Amino acid sequence: MNKKNMIIGYRMLFALLGLSAIVTEIATLSDRGTFMPANFFSYFTIESNVIAVLVFVLSAVALANGTQNRLVVMLRGASTLNMIVVGVVFSLLLSGLDVDLTAVPWDNTVLHYIMPSIVALDWIIDAPKRMRITFRQGVTWMLFPSLYVLYSLVRGAMVGWYPYPFLNPITNGYTGVAVTIIAIAVGGLGLVWAITQFAQQTTKRPKN
Repeated sequence: MNKKNMIIGYRMLFALLGLSAIVTEIATLSDRGTFMPANFFSYFTIESNVIAVLVFVLSAVALANGTQNRLVVMLRGASTLNMIVVGVVFSLLLSGLDVDLTAVPWDNTVLHYIMPSIVALDWIIDAPKRMRITFRQGVTWMLFPSLYVLYSLVRGAMVGWYPYPFLNPITNGYTGVAVTIIAIAVGGLGLVWAITQFAQQTTKRPKN
């Protein structure tokens, strides 16, 4: 099996794994009578994993057809940022707390550990070699996480429910929430720099 087929194969395999974890969560919560779609799909973990699944399928098809383009590469970069944030934030802020974020233990492992790791490794294994991505371009990847935070705070104030403890101003105060958001934002920019720098190091420069 050549490298191209290997990449296509593992992208489709892990897209299926990520999708199965999400579907299992929905089915389990539905059986328990506790599935609330608006809340479920308000978790950054769920949204990011859905995006990762779609991007894995899209990029696998594009690679198979030989139609890689800047849009696909930028979507991969954005998904890489999102999933690394999922893994890092969960490990640092949530793993030690008594928070029921997943209904099935193996789903927790897939969504918070396996998928973030595989998406990050995918960027390393198949970094864009013909399209240079600058840090300024990569900063656009921060748009989705930024809008997510805004959405969570506005919706939380309206319905009295926040997806994560560190986004809850009722318990942490707006100052505490702001400090956490700033820290995550700074960390996110650092990740954007690392992701784009790695891509730039692997970009093939045209021969003179």
